[in-house]
Amino acid sequence: MGAAGSSTLARLGLPALHLPAQSQPAWLGVAALGLAAVALGTVVWRHARPRRPRRLQRVGTVSELWIFPVKSCKGVSVSEAQCTAMGLRSGHLRDRFWLVIKEDGHMVTAQQEPHLVMVSITYEDNHLVLRAPGMEPLVLQSKLPSSNALHYYRLFGLDIKGRDCGDEAAQWFTNFLKTDTFRLVQFEENMKGREAKKIFPGIVQNYVAYPDCSPIMILSEASLADLNTRLEKKVKMDQFRPSIVVTGCSAFEEDTWDELLIGNVEMKKALACPRCIMTTVDPDTGVIDRKERLETLKSYRLCDPSERQLYKLSPLLGIYFSVEKIGDLKVGDTMYQMV
Repeated sequence: MGAAGSSTLARLGLPALHLPAQSQPAWLGVAALGLAAVALGTVVWRHARPRRPRRLQRVGTVSELWIFPVKSCKGVSVSEAQCTAMGLRSGHLRDRFWLVIKEDGHMVTAQQEPHLVMVSITYEDNHLVLRAPGMEPLVLQSKLPSSNALHYYRLFGLDIKGRDCGDEAAQWFTNFLKTDTFRLVQFEENMKGREAKKIFPGIVQNYVAYPDCSPIMILSEASLADLNTRLEKKVKMDQFRPSIVVTGCSAFEEDTWDELLIGNVEMKKALACPRCIMTTVDPDTGVIDRKERLETLKSYRLCDPSERQLYKLSPLLGIYFSVEKIGDLKVGDTMYQMV
């Protein structure tokens, strides 16, 4: 067979014909090229065929959208948001793009400093305004000067870059928490996020700034209502810090959703949200209980034994999603599962 015919068939994964050189008439080369052309046409046709339309199954309605600008601080409820690959965005408000750290560069969350949950945030005149009991408001620029220091910080065992928010912000958090010296850093769009697969092996690949492991977390009203039937002291939705709250579905139905269409946004399930002692921090007082609501969740929301290596003994509530197609979301959007 001619060289052109052999190489073409090889690229297509088809076996070449090997005949002695003297027994290869010219027509064999032409035939081989013809066979290659037919095979190539078949491959192109298969890839060019329109995909089978996916069926949309209505599963609920968006009832709340939340952005948590500073990790472990209070969230901001919004009626609409852009859904980016790295989480929800409303103007300059980005989800978990700010992080409190110690001077040694390690992150600080409400697990170590539970009073962080009492810091509220508003967005006023292109500035973030932080408020906390007994403190004067802290006004932050949404875009920091390039002269502010850039450093790498440690978050769940992985290094990630951030820009220091300055001495005023550092002193504000230090004075409020009163337990150590703290600083505030900001993630910027041109920085590289942390790879989710390095946090949870096997997770759908995505990159995040300062969230735990995924840009979106979805929780249903019915799941929270079910939990509250088991508790003496009822809890509110913001205690579980979801990005998207869903109404119109049954309790824990979100566990079964693999791929979602909301507005023009497409999402894919990453993993269930393993809960920690953050759920035991009272968002109004900053008091950490270290038992409830965590112990109640452990009584009925542990993972299947086959997934113990991934989730260990953490109870599961809510589902993490990656963003497969960016777009816009608003309260009232119908949610569909793509099947």
